[in-house]
Amino acid sequence: MYKKIAKEIKKHSIIVIARHIGPDPDALGSSIGLKELILYNFPKKQVYAVGAPASRFKYLGNVDKLPEIEYDKALLIVTDTPDIKRIDGVDYSKFAKVIKIDHHPFVEKFADIELIDDKASSASQLVIELAKKNHYKLNEDIASKLYLGVVADTNRFLYEYTTYKTLELVAWLIKKTNLKFTSLYDNLYTKSLKEVIFSGFISLNMHITNNGLAYIKLTDDILKKYEVDSSTAGNLIENYNNVDKIKVVAFCSEDKDYIKCSIRSKGPIINEIASHYNGGGHIYASGARPKTFSDVDKMLEELDKLCQDFGGD
Repeated sequence: MYKKIAKEIKKHSIIVIARHIGPDPDALGSSIGLKELILYNFPKKQVYAVGAPASRFKYLGNVDKLPEIEYDKALLIVTDTPDIKRIDGVDYSKFAKVIKIDHHPFVEKFADIELIDDKASSASQLVIELAKKNHYKLNEDIASKLYLGVVADTNRFLYEYTTYKTLELVAWLIKKTNLKFTSLYDNLYTKSLKEVIFSGFISLNMHITNNGLAYIKLTDDILKKYEVDSSTAGNLIENYNNVDKIKVVAFCSEDKDYIKCSIRSKGPIINEIASHYNGGGHIYASGARPKTFSDVDKMLEELDKLCQDFGGD
């Protein structure tokens, strides 16, 4: 599969790389890192990484505004995205060829070539493997983006998606580029004072059901009061995923036309419920985008029932 992808990359002079809406460091690291990897090895190609910008993660690089291109001659590569509705910035159906590189459980087929490994820690891990198997040249800047993608999605290699292959590929990346990886953590883990204060508000106002569901609903007024955006709660959710008595955590923040929900689990499988509310993801880490807080309440009821059925303390 990696050789097939390399063949298409070599064949096409115009390449567009997309990822999912509401990007996290893995989505950005895999897409921008792949763009730079291709340009480093094929400097004459036109390569664009597209999608809405994410100012919080600007240290991972900038996205491109897609110019007018000949779509019937262009290759689209979609990273970290299992389904059509979550592709950000492009219409996949316009392209001559489409490739998917993804580590989520399979949702639907939309690409001509689909590299899916739901045992991989991250899409960034798959891009590292693509580089290794095809003997691509790398530099420290490319390596830093891919490394941060892996670190973010594994929470510093704590999650069960971290395997010997994850560590083997990361070690290869570090050795290959002499990557100074410890200096990269500041960007990923530095919190603003506003986030710390907001975290205190969440701790004091979070609801915990008898079944072990912890949740908070954050209106636009609350976000404005604490001078944070809808992504902030999602960035803080990991702080609550290792608290005893809590099986599932759901943070739901008002965001223009929908409610942005981040969901984490210590056991119950949550991605199917998330998929009912315009979302999806991994079995223990998912996101959803209900249209209204009424829909959020329905989703929380399902999650609470899931916790009840799961049992345990």
